[in-house]
Amino acid sequence: MGASQSREGLELSDSSEYSDEEEREEKDSEDYVDAEDRTTPQVSVDALDDVDSRLQSLKLKYPKTPSSTSSRKPNVDLRNAVKLFLHIGGNTPKAKWVVSEKLTSYKFVKKLKIDDEDDYDSDELGRGEGFWVLKVGKKIRVRVSTDLQMKFFGDQRRVDFVDCGVWALKFFKDEEYRGFVTKFQDCLFENVYGMRATEENKVKVYGKDFIGWVKPEESDDAMWEDADDGVWKSPDKKSVDFPERESQDLLEEFEEAATGGGIQSLALGALDNSFLVSNTGVQVVKNFSHGIHGKGVYVKFDDRQLGSSSGNSLTPKKALLMRGETNMMLMSPLKEGKPHAAGLHQLDIETGKIVTDWKFEKDGADITMRDITSDAKGSQLDPSESTFLGLDDNRLCQWDMRDKKGMVQKMANANSPVLQWTQGHQFSRGTNFQCFATAGDGSIVVGSIDGKIRLYSRTSMRQAKTAFPGLGSPITSVDVTYDGKWVLGTTDTYLILICTLFTDKDGKTKTGFSGRMGNKIPAPRLLKLTPVDAHMAGADNKFHAGHFSWVTESGKQEKHLVASVGKFSVIWNFQQVKNSAHHCYQNQQGLKSCYCYKIVLKDESIIESRFMHDKFAFSDSPEAPLVVATPMKVTSFSMSGSKR
Repeated sequence: MGASQSREGLELSDSSEYSDEEEREEKDSEDYVDAEDRTTPQVSVDALDDVDSRLQSLKLKYPKTPSSTSSRKPNVDLRNAVKLFLHIGGNTPKAKWVVSEKLTSYKFVKKLKIDDEDDYDSDELGRGEGFWVLKVGKKIRVRVSTDLQMKFFGDQRRVDFVDCGVWALKFFKDEEYRGFVTKFQDCLFENVYGMRATEENKVKVYGKDFIGWVKPEESDDAMWEDADDGVWKSPDKKSVDFPERESQDLLEEFEEAATGGGIQSLALGALDNSFLVSNTGVQVVKNFSHGIHGKGVYVKFDDRQLGSSSGNSLTPKKALLMRGETNMMLMSPLKEGKPHAAGLHQLDIETGKIVTDWKFEKDGADITMRDITSDAKGSQLDPSESTFLGLDDNRLCQWDMRDKKGMVQKMANANSPVLQWTQGHQFSRGTNFQCFATAGDGSIVVGSIDGKIRLYSRTSMRQAKTAFPGLGSPITSVDVTYDGKWVLGTTDTYLILICTLFTDKDGKTKTGFSGRMGNKIPAPRLLKLTPVDAHMAGADNKFHAGHFSWVTESGKQEKHLVASVGKFSVIWNFQQVKNSAHHCYQNQQGLKSCYCYKIVLKDESIIESRFMHDKFAFSDSPEAPLVVATPMKVTSFSMSGSKR
């Protein structure tokens, strides 16, 4: 279930243990299973001299070249000299770093294609042409992107990254290390935004109010700390660290096999039951203080009702509990592989029947939705609930089941389903909304494909109160704490945690859902996997569905964050992530990134990981049980209080 402690964070050794690499590399070459060896076979100097002399004895006519001896000297640019290490052994007890190159050099070059032989200077290509590539000796040639999972160790003058294996560069001087970090971040900016990383362009991308995002070292982190004081104080504030990839202290309680096919989604209830939506129906399971289990009622889908407009039955990809958790809204895509749906199926859980098929319609025209969510974080507990929110690429609206046609409420722009947003921030055909979530008071957070995260108050969907610029990576999932002061965005390679608190001109503390945050917006923090864990998760595995733990009561604070990637369920301590003195943040350049987490490892890819409602927490446990769903089973884990 758990994974052993990563040795990635250990300091790289320059001792004699690793120094005799000509001998060690041959001995360890069979262990390089973590990396693809893209170097050509090495031929001895004597063999080359012998071939050269034989060719010359034939008196063939070919152009003279510099002497073979000089051409075989190490071609190392000492201005960019580094020592290259390779991590072997994954997360096993035999994991270690070995020296791959005693002395090599790196450089950032522009290319039109990754496999091109031609390198270009930054001035040789036009704007938007080509992209930056990191080259290290002859072994590494990779596009600069967040896929590298680059991790910086300022105190060790070292960077780790993933490229068909896990590598580390060791720099010889502090200024050389800092120069590499600055250049990497500039190249990443240019690859993402298509413009040079000048101060002017950074302000153009992020906005003048987000100086902390442009220059994290100048960001005012006071709000991160103040968020736990006064009216915002957590009831049981404790500063608890997770050692980096520590031994697990999650206790597996129950494992339940799925009924009726592969699990597609998980709908946790805060009352008696939770629900597993599979290929053919909904499995009802019981909620306990130690997890979910028990073979309850199984509601089989009626293929004649649960179908697409073309008549083909499609598995629901979204399930939303409503009306005191007695009803469930099921949304199926119009086409397999596409998120958009033309309507919903309303399932009465008590009778096990689909009672209504709803269409998304506005002004007589059919429209689609890509996502639905509750009006507020605890709305599913309200037995009289009849409204919910819908999101499409360029639409944000509220639907009301009390109208027989399911018409959208006219609470924004009555003339158009595309809600206009003024002051330079408009809903347009290029908005590309991807996901959304609601806080306890109904405030709405929306994530977009361009990385932007927008905050709307519950009373207006026309104009965002705050728009965070994002970091360029598409936001695939968002969540918000019950009190609205923290927002979590999920991207393929990292999670971004944003503090929405600010002090207004009257000295009052507010959230960005209720007013303009001004020009002192604190920099976000990133939650990442270490390069070793990212490599172990697999190149095609991406973060998805990041969530806070679940509370629906004022005065209670979420304690953990969880996301899934491949076969990993990854858990962060919320209080620790907010702590500016946390050891992960020391000697970092750029945005603060946290690498301290726990991992639950399953034997198949994880569909979703969610914490149960806070009411199911043991008195001696720091959190309610964690539920992890894979296609064929669902497992509950209790957070042990033994280390707390």
